[in-house]
Amino acid sequence: MTTPRIEKIGLVADYSRQGDWAFETALEIARARGASLNVFHFLESPYKAPLDRAPSRVPAMEVDDQTLVQMDRELREYYDERLGDFVEVGFRVCDSGRHNLELRLCLKRKEYQVLVIPHLGYGAPFGNMPIEEFAYRFNAPIILVGPERPDQRLLNTPAQVILGSVSLPLGAWSPISAPSTFQTLSVI
Repeated sequence: MTTPRIEKIGLVADYSRQGDWAFETALEIARARGASLNVFHFLESPYKAPLDRAPSRVPAMEVDDQTLVQMDRELREYYDERLGDFVEVGFRVCDSGRHNLELRLCLKRKEYQVLVIPHLGYGAPFGNMPIEEFAYRFNAPIILVGPERPDQRLLNTPAQVILGSVSLPLGAWSPISAPSTFQTLSVI
C-alpha cells in the first residue's frame, strides 16, 4: 500500500511539559519526513475553554495588533533554540476562540497534513469536548502526546492509516478509543 507523502506537520503549541513533548514529536516527524513544521498558538487556550459553550456561540477574542505581534514574538522565542538547525518552520497566533473551526480552516488551507497536540490529561477539555473525542472525530490525522510520558502517543483513525508516513513504529502508539469509552466531564 502506498502511503501519502507528508509535507507539513502542524503543532498546537502549549507552554506545558506535554506541549514540549508534542513539539519534540512534531519536530522528529518533520525531520524524518523532510516536512515543514507549522506551529499554531491560540490566544484563548483550547484547554481552558468552558465545555458548556457551543462553538457557534464562542465570540472571537478582541486583540489589538501590538498584542498579536508580542505573542508571535514570544512563541518564536520559546521554540527558537529547540529548533536547532531546523528552518522549515512557520508560526501563527490564532485569535479565534473557535479552536475546532480554526484548525479545520488551517487544514483546508493545507497548512498541515498531520496535527500533533499536547495531551494534558485524560478527558481534559479541548474546546467544547474532551480532547480524545475531539481527536477521534477530527477528519485529519492527529497524534496526541502525553499525558504522563513523552512516549505516550494516541492516534486517531486517519493517523493510524498513514502511520508509515509519520515514522512511528508499532508499539510506540495506541489508538484513540470510540466515543462510548470517553470519560464524562462535568462542568462546575
